[in-house]
Amino acid sequence: MKTKIFIDGSEGTTGLRIYERFAERDDIEILQINPELRKDPEERKKMINASDVTFLCLPDAAAKESVSLVENENVVIIDASTAHRTENGWAYGFPELSKGHRDAIKSGKRIAVPGCYATGFISLVYPLVAGGILPKDYPVSSFALSGYSGAGKKTIAVYESEDRPAELSSGREYALTQQHKHLKEMKAITGIERTPLFSPIIDDYYSGMVVSVPLYADMLGKEMTPETLLAYYAEYYAGERFIRVSAPDDEIAAGGFLAGNGLSGWDGLKIYVTGNEERIVVSAQFDNLGKGASGAAIQCLNIMMGCDEAKGLNL
Repeated sequence: MKTKIFIDGSEGTTGLRIYERFAERDDIEILQINPELRKDPEERKKMINASDVTFLCLPDAAAKESVSLVENENVVIIDASTAHRTENGWAYGFPELSKGHRDAIKSGKRIAVPGCYATGFISLVYPLVAGGILPKDYPVSSFALSGYSGAGKKTIAVYESEDRPAELSSGREYALTQQHKHLKEMKAITGIERTPLFSPIIDDYYSGMVVSVPLYADMLGKEMTPETLLAYYAEYYAGERFIRVSAPDDEIAAGGFLAGNGLSGWDGLKIYVTGNEERIVVSAQFDNLGKGASGAAIQCLNIMMGCDEAKGLNL
């Protein structure tokens, strides 16, 4: 029997990518809503409760409204918005972090897909806190580079217009007030005590991102070098198909640069450790539309369904 899927918000970037990824699957039935009624609460309620799984690809307020429309206790909600990522009763959709995270996704009825920047940050910081390497009171900072697709349809249209402003040809730092919406989950999921200093940059390419966290070696809870930290990540994520850890010479092979779009189109995430014995930088490179959004949502669905975790995804 096919799993009935409804995508609430199928016109957005994430919703469209999820829909596209189901095109070749014979175990999925997509419930189609009348385009004229896609914002009508009663019609959405009907579709949500007729589904086995509903994906929410909506602004936060609309996502919360959709959850309130659920009457069928068997419906699984996979929410790609920010609305429920730190809420009690919601599984955080990052299975590689621990067995507990994967089990919660497998058995859960409410699953929150991580934010794109948060995915990179948490992939780096969570293992360090769990291993006693990064003290919880460490003053963590992070900088990141992303393609413009993560900013939504309106921003994509501006970047791809013929008469766009000249400044869009340059990388642009934003979230200057230190109020980025991913900060809440970055702090809560990793268990660090201070909200990170976070400086993201949007640049003139479509998709892909690099999230980096700089570390002072003498402030860590254990003595670490770039080599031993790389080995630690390799052991922590051993056996995980969606997480790759670079070889020691990867950065040299790439000419000493990490490109924001280097893994565009791939649904996994790659970790790098660079620097020296005094100052270390850990970085996560991935696609903001893949492991950072729709790819992660489908990975969670596959876990919940009990099928190949990478089914329909590009690894």
